[in-house]
Amino acid sequence: MHPLMLHVACDLGPIRAVTASVAATPEGCQAEFRLDGQVQGIVIPAATTPARCDNLWQTTCFEIFWQPLGGTGYREFNLSPSGQWAAYDFDSFRTGMRDAPAEAISIACSHHAGGLVLTASIAADLPDPAQVALNAIIEHADGTKQYWALAFPPGRPEFHSEANRALIVER
Repeated sequence: MHPLMLHVACDLGPIRAVTASVAATPEGCQAEFRLDGQVQGIVIPAATTPARCDNLWQTTCFEIFWQPLGGTGYREFNLSPSGQWAAYDFDSFRTGMRDAPAEAISIACSHHAGGLVLTASIAADLPDPAQVALNAIIEHADGTKQYWALAFPPGRPEFHSEANRALIVER
């Protein structure tokens, strides 16, 4: 598991630590995100029918950015505790956004007062080796948000920046 850092502009709030891992699989990848803290103080989207859905990042959501090493295009996955997901391809930084193909994405989420665990299995064509980012957006009960990532570029939280893709993943 890799520790994610809280963006400097965010207050600590009810979540005290976020860790995440990702591994390439023959089908795509497997990922796990863990929150430690007072989970009752955050918004957790209710479980619903798993399906592709936009704007998941507007509340508690986990993200994976996957970019071929040396490439400019990348794929973004948004994974909600609700079981909903999104997958987008970009030609370069925030350019050329379109739905990305995904054969299957399954999400499991469990939580208790002191933590939350989300696991995801993604079946999609993912190149390797790749630069990968693992991110979390945590919405507090009062509507404020925390932004967590492996790394951040200077300035506001920007998950699309290549600076966030701090892991090298290969099969």
